[in-house]
Amino acid sequence: MARLGENRYGKARVRLSRITRTAERHEFNEWAVRVLLQGDFESSFTAADNSKILPTDTMKNTVYSLAHSSSAATIEEFAMELGDYLLSNNPQVSKACIEIDEKCWERLELDSDPEATTFRLAGPELQTVQAERERGGGWVVASGVDGLTILKTTNSAFTGYIKDRLTTLKPAIDRIFGTRATIKWDFVSPTPKFSEVRARIISALLKEFAAHHSMSVQHTLFDMGKAALTAAPEIARIHLTMPNLHHLLADLSPFGQDNPNHIFVPIDEPHGYIEATIER
Repeated sequence: MARLGENRYGKARVRLSRITRTAERHEFNEWAVRVLLQGDFESSFTAADNSKILPTDTMKNTVYSLAHSSSAATIEEFAMELGDYLLSNNPQVSKACIEIDEKCWERLELDSDPEATTFRLAGPELQTVQAERERGGGWVVASGVDGLTILKTTNSAFTGYIKDRLTTLKPAIDRIFGTRATIKWDFVSPTPKFSEVRARIISALLKEFAAHHSMSVQHTLFDMGKAALTAAPEIARIHLTMPNLHHLLADLSPFGQDNPNHIFVPIDEPHGYIEATIER
């Protein structure tokens, strides 16, 4: 006998761009939204009854309609606004989860002057949020960044590790350290000043990465997380995933050349994979 277990459904990759115009300048945002709903949907699975199903196309339209009138300045604020609307208008929904990715468009500067209506993409990373609320409860918000791509060319080593009969890796006292980090933090309260907190966290992470004398990815990851907690008392914990994107020293000896940490071969796969949560 089969029975329905936990389930949810929604709409993913709802993409929108938004221009907020004032007399002096424009603000520009580019978002990708995912809506996921849980609730009383069993009959749609087991009895072919769609009477409690809000079409995912309607969810898409809701994103655009709310964005039109929304005063939300951040993806966190809009995620909660969207979730509240869906819960208020759909009594069959017991929990809403809203996820938003935002591209990092920044204002262009020309001759040190900010351009009022022109922007450039700052990097490959995405600003992220996941906001969840059960009916009758409060919002649980986790913000972050996906794909923060950073690299340092010195002050990174890896020695003192286990060596067995299958170990071929040679100790390194001065190596390239590159990563494409995914980072998420949980707030103590769901209503901090999201943009200010995000800016402080990213600044602290980058500053620590640059200054840190790394003895391993684990070593640097922990100290980056610790720096973020110090910079942002509004967060309870931070989770970092940091793949070690290797740059292997090229062997130039067949050509009669030495290679004093000069020429490397970058590889994406396979790569080391390190993640941890740093808590107060």
